[in-house]
Amino acid sequence: MAFFSRLRAERAATRELGEGVWRRAHDRFQRSLDRVFQVVEGITDDQVYNELVKEANEMAVLLPTVRQLCCAAQRITPSNDDTIPQLTSAAHRSLTKAANDLATTAQVIAMMRMQAEAGQPIDIEAVRHRAKLVEEDVSRAAQMLASSE
Repeated sequence: MAFFSRLRAERAATRELGEGVWRRAHDRFQRSLDRVFQVVEGITDDQVYNELVKEANEMAVLLPTVRQLCCAAQRITPSNDDTIPQLTSAAHRSLTKAANDLATTAQVIAMMRMQAEAGQPIDIEAVRHRAKLVEEDVSRAAQMLASSE
């Protein structure tokens, strides 16, 4: 049964996001978010885990927004290849930057994890800073798409 529900979800995603740059922008953000949670799940210190999972959850809230933006961009400038549509290129750049900043956040969390495991104090501000950059990137993409319509 899970096979068919996964197949239906894939078809719906293809219908909404296409198979081009917007699908890849969404998938890249989702993979980066998955990586954040993979790194957080490996943390053994409960206090550190609780602080970082809160930040990770705040970034996870952005995934539906990213999907909506990518779906809207697909409606405005359909894409089924690697060519970035000129009209929405700024929005694509912001969404790509958001995914890259999110992946960098996963790296920062991994370094914090290593520090915590070594018994060194950690500073959660670096993660908060990266999370803020991701939010700003998504917000910028939304503004760019709104001006493209």
